[in-house]
Amino acid sequence: MSDIAVHDVPPAHDDTTAGHGADHGAGHGAHATATGLSNNKLAMWLFLGSECLLFGGLISTYMLYRGRHGRGPGPDQIFDIPLTSVSSFVLLMSSLTMVLAVNSAKREDYRNTNLWLVITALLGSLFVGGQVYEFTAFYHEGLGFTTSLFGSSFFTLTGFHGVHVTIGVIMLLSLALMLSRGRVTGDKAEVVEMIGLYWHFVDVVWVIIFTLVYLIPS
Repeated sequence: MSDIAVHDVPPAHDDTTAGHGADHGAGHGAHATATGLSNNKLAMWLFLGSECLLFGGLISTYMLYRGRHGRGPGPDQIFDIPLTSVSSFVLLMSSLTMVLAVNSAKREDYRNTNLWLVITALLGSLFVGGQVYEFTAFYHEGLGFTTSLFGSSFFTLTGFHGVHVTIGVIMLLSLALMLSRGRVTGDKAEVVEMIGLYWHFVDVVWVIIFTLVYLIPS
């Protein structure tokens, strides 16, 4: 009977080991959400979702008013498709360099990460420069912000996108500077990836704008 009693008693757990395992598990998933994404990534996706609604409204407004240009110039009179196509190609190439920056960050090759971030920013700056030149040319041809509903909706849509690209350029250069000085804390690859999500979103939005505004006739 005594032997049976001894064998029936379950082995005692080591409270210290169990507590350590629990602490380790809690620490490991401290920044994760139920979706498997970190809090930072989830916040970025939510932000991009709100941006989709914003650009959806702006694009819908332009599609509604693009034919209402009154006595002012219309889209077929002022658009320079070859120039805008070159600018679009430059912006699309910046998505490729952004991918290279993210891949370099995942390999912890921060020298090449900085290089690709700066190149991406330069390509974005070229796109913004082309947009400024285009706006100036349109103004000299008689299309201003208050010329017509077409002009107002066009400048609002494309100008708002240009502001987003400019913000992205500032973010890229700031991140490159912070990486070079070792001021990025936490997961550096995740930080680069989040900036990359924003940049790819801006590029995808421009593909939609370029197709609907420039390639599809009013």
